[in-house]
Amino acid sequence: MKDTPGDRVTDDAGEVTDRVRQVIGRLGCSHREFARRIVMDPSKLSRSLGGTRRFTLAEIVRIADIGAVDTGWLLGAPERPAAPPGREPAAVPEGGRPLQIVRETVRLIAEHGFHGVRVADIAAACGTSPAAVHYHFPGRDELLEAAVRWCMDEDTERRAAGLAAAPDARGELLHLIALQTPRTDQQRRQWLVWLDLWAQAARSTAVGRLHEHYYRQWRTTVAEVVRRGVDQGVFRTVDPEFTALRLTALIDGLATQVLATAPDSTGPDTMHTALLAFVESELTPASAV
Repeated sequence: MKDTPGDRVTDDAGEVTDRVRQVIGRLGCSHREFARRIVMDPSKLSRSLGGTRRFTLAEIVRIADIGAVDTGWLLGAPERPAAPPGREPAAVPEGGRPLQIVRETVRLIAEHGFHGVRVADIAAACGTSPAAVHYHFPGRDELLEAAVRWCMDEDTERRAAGLAAAPDARGELLHLIALQTPRTDQQRRQWLVWLDLWAQAARSTAVGRLHEHYYRQWRTTVAEVVRRGVDQGVFRTVDPEFTALRLTALIDGLATQVLATAPDSTGPDTMHTALLAFVESELTPASAV
């Protein structure tokens, strides 16, 4: 993704970077997990910590929110004393305000589409003001990109957990198929976001290009599972890349039908059955049928 300049934080002495590292150390999480929490591209975090890129003011605000530290301290000011007794701190949603904003943005995209989401609607859903939303995400495009990235990260995390627990490549593929079948509200919301992303990709928008990159990763994951299955003997000898292309295309087409509002449209059970039939007819060795 192209990194737009934005409002950069001056850090010639490296003090801001050092304090961000302190925040990460206090939280006790990996850099990738920290990037997920502040809704930031992991590569941008890595470059910022390495000194080849400067943090933006919006990123510093989100880091302060997640790390429960003062923004001024992150920017080099002395640490402020504790609040006087009797003063209640402002309530912060679980996961921090930035994550709440991103989650509500994802929900609203699923309900209204990218072009139907306004910052005022996001603010109302979060019980805050548009100014507070802009405090964390200065531009609407930046917010939409953060929402898409969070959605993709959540999907990748769920896939990885299931793949690690599967007994073999066949189990891995069945897990991926189950995840892609829109049965739950969460799965349906995610698919609605994906479908809207296809339109963005066709227009070559920044968010659309992010989706293209993610989709290539998804298809590569499927191809790698198929390749492992061939090596393990649980799948017949096939071309992993071409099989992944066919299977992901089938998943996309069936999911689109499931999400159609017509009463006689394809249901999730039918979709799942069709995908299992593909596995049986195209991948299961003849001796196992």
